[in-house]
Amino acid sequence: MNPMQIKIEEAKARGKVGLIPFLPAGFPDRDRFWKELEGLDDCGASVIEIGMPFSDPVADGPVVEKASLKCLDDGIDLAWIFEGLKARKGRFKAALLLMGYLNPVYQYGLDKFASDCEAGGVSGLIIADMPFEESGFVKEALTPRGVSLVPLVGLNTTKERMQLYADDAEGFCYFVSVLGTTGQRESLPVKIKEKLAEAREVFDIPIALGFGIKHPDQLAQFEGLMDAAVFGSALISHIEGGGTSHEFMAPWM
Repeated sequence: MNPMQIKIEEAKARGKVGLIPFLPAGFPDRDRFWKELEGLDDCGASVIEIGMPFSDPVADGPVVEKASLKCLDDGIDLAWIFEGLKARKGRFKAALLLMGYLNPVYQYGLDKFASDCEAGGVSGLIIADMPFEESGFVKEALTPRGVSLVPLVGLNTTKERMQLYADDAEGFCYFVSVLGTTGQRESLPVKIKEKLAEAREVFDIPIALGFGIKHPDQLAQFEGLMDAAVFGSALISHIEGGGTSHEFMAPWM
């Protein structure tokens, strides 16, 4: 079983929702990034999602995009990310997940990328702009290294298409709550419950709800339909405003 699934299942066994916070690598600066990751880990994150900054982040809303572009301006790249992860391998209780887009991963070299994931203790990868039909060659590189490609499904994903992802899915299923980009929202679409129920029928791995999540109160209505929550924009905004990961995570614990 992939470490991401193990950690989410452990939270579920304690009666908790698995917490999956997201931060772009190098945010808010090179040194503090690692301190914030340690804070998220100390506060009980099940999985920590690390963004790989990219110049054309089509799935990201304005908060994440602004933070990612700042990280690019600061010289953050995959080599820097892996150097830091390798130096800290074994320190995190949470499972580690990288999120980004295909271009930087492909340019880095898939075999090298997969090898460095293993060396850095990374358990999973999300590639937001890669459909199922084009994912085979990436999985071939990742699987021997123990790295799982996390599927993304959403409100417009048919049950039949979910099954394509579910047949060999590992770690968890990322359910995108809106038809749009990432970002904080006051309310979530009413159709989510219906589609989450479909995903629950199809997938035998945990379901994580993301996009638009900013506070744990939003999750009560989905009890029993999801196992974990992904949040990024609200956390980034909190840190930009002078706060810390510890402070942000307090209501979730």
